[in-house]
Amino acid sequence: MSRASERGAVAVEFAIVAPLLVMLLLGIMEFGRVYNAQASLSAAAREGVRVMAISNNATAARNAAKSTALSLQPGLADANITFKNLDTPSSTTCAPGHRISITVTYSLSTMTGIAGPFTMTGKGAMLCGG
Repeated sequence: MSRASERGAVAVEFAIVAPLLVMLLLGIMEFGRVYNAQASLSAAAREGVRVMAISNNATAARNAAKSTALSLQPGLADANITFKNLDTPSSTTCAPGHRISITVTYSLSTMTGIAGPFTMTGKGAMLCGG
């Protein structure tokens, strides 16, 4: 058996393995994007709740959260950022001694279009006035 007769076998093996390798590569890329988006959402929630706890200014807190999550495109809208006073659930203000939480939601579309979009959330909580 000569090497020339094995050339076709290599092409068939590559045709079988190549789609699996491409799918694995795309899966790794999607996982990286999701991980990056989740880290950005968590950082945005942490920064937004920090500003809210210090200043009790919802607009400044929303702006801080949005500017922290610049890697998420299109950016976060004000409707994606919600505040909740954990001690007085009907209130969204941050009175000293109370706890405030922020929830940042984002819909992440996929590059491949195979799955998704994924709704992701980042949450943060902090004691007001301190």
